[in-house]
Amino acid sequence: MQDAPLSVDEAARAVADGAAGAMCIFTGTVRDHSDAGDVTGLTYEAWHELADARLRELADDILDRWPARRVAIMHRVGDLGIGEISVIVAVSAPHRAEAFEACRHGIERLKHDVPIWKKEGLVSGESHWVMGS
Repeated sequence: MQDAPLSVDEAARAVADGAAGAMCIFTGTVRDHSDAGDVTGLTYEAWHELADARLRELADDILDRWPARRVAIMHRVGDLGIGEISVIVAVSAPHRAEAFEACRHGIERLKHDVPIWKKEGLVSGESHWVMGS
């Protein structure tokens, strides 16, 4: 969990491994719209201690379930503008199919298991918390 901007280059360096023939990097970014209307930005909050523990558990789970070489999972907190990266899941593995599967598993489990919440700011001036997204 960090309040500074996330770096795809940093994630790529974190999972680089000479035994890996594939690297998959998922980035989630703040978009300018949602079902509620036009979005001006997002605010992320987290239960830091538990979120950090769950992210480590998720990385360990990926390493146990796939022949992944390395895993990096990063998430922003605080106020983010349109286009900013909110989350990165990066996995290196011997082959592409394993890297893709492990990376997808990582983002899906993160959204389900990690105590991070987001609030959408709307062009209308309203804001609301979005659950399970």
